[in-house]
Amino acid sequence: MASTFNKPTHIRYFLRCLKTHLPTAYSSNDSQRMTLAFFILCGLDLLGALETNTTEDERAAYVGWIYRCQHPDGGFRGFTGADLGEERTEDNEHWDPANIAATYFALASLAILGDDLSRVRRSRCLGWLKRLQLSDGTFGEALGGEGEAYSGRDMRFCYCAAVIRWILAGGTMEEEDIDVDGLVRFIEASQTYEGGFANGPFREAHAGWTYCAIAALSLLGRLHPPVKLRRPAQVWPSDDSVQQMLGWLVNLQKSLVQEEDLSMSDSTKAMAQLDLDNGAQQTPVEATQVMSPEDPLTDGVGAKPLYDELQWAGLTGRCNKVADTCYTFWAGGSLTILNSIHLLDQEALRRYLLEKTQHRIGGFGKLPGDAPDIMHSCLGLAGLAGMGEPDLMPYDPSLCLSMKAKQRLESLPWRQRRPSD
Repeated sequence: MASTFNKPTHIRYFLRCLKTHLPTAYSSNDSQRMTLAFFILCGLDLLGALETNTTEDERAAYVGWIYRCQHPDGGFRGFTGADLGEERTEDNEHWDPANIAATYFALASLAILGDDLSRVRRSRCLGWLKRLQLSDGTFGEALGGEGEAYSGRDMRFCYCAAVIRWILAGGTMEEEDIDVDGLVRFIEASQTYEGGFANGPFREAHAGWTYCAIAALSLLGRLHPPVKLRRPAQVWPSDDSVQQMLGWLVNLQKSLVQEEDLSMSDSTKAMAQLDLDNGAQQTPVEATQVMSPEDPLTDGVGAKPLYDELQWAGLTGRCNKVADTCYTFWAGGSLTILNSIHLLDQEALRRYLLEKTQHRIGGFGKLPGDAPDIMHSCLGLAGLAGMGEPDLMPYDPSLCLSMKAKQRLESLPWRQRRPSD
């Protein structure tokens, strides 16, 4: 039976998240409301259901709330609770910082809601972004009491910085630009011997860091050869690092039954051989217990083939980990940027999402059997959109936005200017 994408239930799930109180488990994320808001709005936008299920006044109220989170010195807060208002002083202002992740989510959410970003303090935000950059090219999360960036050296912040710059700088830099070369050097130094990218030099490769690295390079215009090439595997035959990266990403796809599950354990084989040595009669079923290379698809006992289990193959984040819904976006999105999503078994990946982690009440869980959550539900949709799911809007993998939202950003006045203007 064909896998079914339950679009109506996903719409109801995201609308419940948008218009009612979130479950108690989200209480600890109160200071990250901007993040939650983005995943909800992005999910509804990818479903093509935001404008049809919200009124103009509701969307204006959402936009108004986002601007209430805008920081006077540039950037956005994660929620309004940190806004000290008239009580803000030089002594306590460090308790009210803008942070780089919330700024990305705020700008992206405004684009989804159809805002023209005219109320964004663009010059201040770009100046604030430059002050967040550290000497090694990476970015801090926020500015501390002494005006210095802290909590940095994170590939996710590098990605957020690249998106913010892409949205607000446009075709020309009216303000002093960030050190793009320094950022690119850090990203390139973070590629591991496996081919993937780590959270910094000499660390373990991870699908999340790899996405952030590739997407950042794409938005900075430093992904070479250009992303528009259709078959990078044929265009880059001499670039070993790219070949390693593609191979590493593809090998993150895992079936529910792994290779070690397809063979008998040494102890089981020893017991079977002992029975034969003692004169036991080998029956036809017992004869299939010791598997041969010509017939590997058995369950290790010879009772049934494992073709069914091999029909589901999700994506994992790194070696020796189980498949997880969100990596359909982190790993799959990386391959989509590189125009190499065709290298995956997309049907097995789609079946994994729709038959194993898609939930009956809507949304997606992290793992098979898990309850849905906002992040995995949004990234599950984004992963499906990258594979061309017909019931979802086309999307841009580098921005994690629908093409409709991206086109709104590209139409902004400052993005229409040329560097010579």
